[in-house]
Amino acid sequence: MAQYPTPPFPEQQQPMPGFTGRMDPVPDHGELSYRGSGRLAGKKAVITGGDSGIGRAVAIAYAREGADLLISYLDEDEDAEDTKRLVEEAGRKAVLVPGDIKTAAHCRAIIDKAVQEFGGIDILVNNAAHQATFSDIGDISDEEWELTFQVNIHAMFYLTKAAVPHMKPGSAIINTASINSDTPNPTLLAYATTKGAIQNFTAGLAQLLAEKGIRANAVAPGPIWTPLIPSTMTEDRVKEFGKQVPMKRPGQPAELATAYVMLADPLSSYVSGTTIAVTGGKPIL
Repeated sequence: MAQYPTPPFPEQQQPMPGFTGRMDPVPDHGELSYRGSGRLAGKKAVITGGDSGIGRAVAIAYAREGADLLISYLDEDEDAEDTKRLVEEAGRKAVLVPGDIKTAAHCRAIIDKAVQEFGGIDILVNNAAHQATFSDIGDISDEEWELTFQVNIHAMFYLTKAAVPHMKPGSAIINTASINSDTPNPTLLAYATTKGAIQNFTAGLAQLLAEKGIRANAVAPGPIWTPLIPSTMTEDRVKEFGKQVPMKRPGQPAELATAYVMLADPLSSYVSGTTIAVTGGKPIL
């Protein structure tokens, strides 16, 4: 079993949204460890926030399982190019689409590009997210609250609505929720609120799409070592990040990839409306 880093970590901060190569330690996305077995052969997937963190780990796994990918990201071109290279090294196609998913028009453009490039969509991974920490509700501006909802939940609706007409029976939608869906962190009030909404959105969506043969599920990560952490948290919190769960460390992005593969796998045809918790031992009930 891999021995992953445990806190304390070096004190570090980055400007939002953060960059992989500047992190210490550098996250593990499964670059050297993930081995595919053709579980997604010939599938066409869209992954938002696919440039780094959980999205990059999912992109690597999906490519090595045989899928072609459209990777949506904000503006982290360096990280996105690295992910594209890893997908292409697996022998699969990678299409990069930068831009801000808070607008409905850009969300529709992402789906249109995927259909243009691939002829359809089999898997939609709604993974991109925005978060920021505040110790007092008075410090959360109206604009910050609205931005968090636009990126985390409104975009999920826009992307899903645009993608469903291009999805055949057997397709899958996978939404990244959070342990905050179940146990909200008060300093992440806006983020946690959207993550609760994502879980409800997923549960309702699974029922709405069942007759179309499209499955909808969520993954709820606990503390995961991604660029979001040093770019949105204070140095003292980064130093001890992940210590609060029973495993006493943050998860690495690579440790979530198999959950996303399982939910996308056509063999998981009776799994819909569920949330898989990947939380280092902290239960979600």
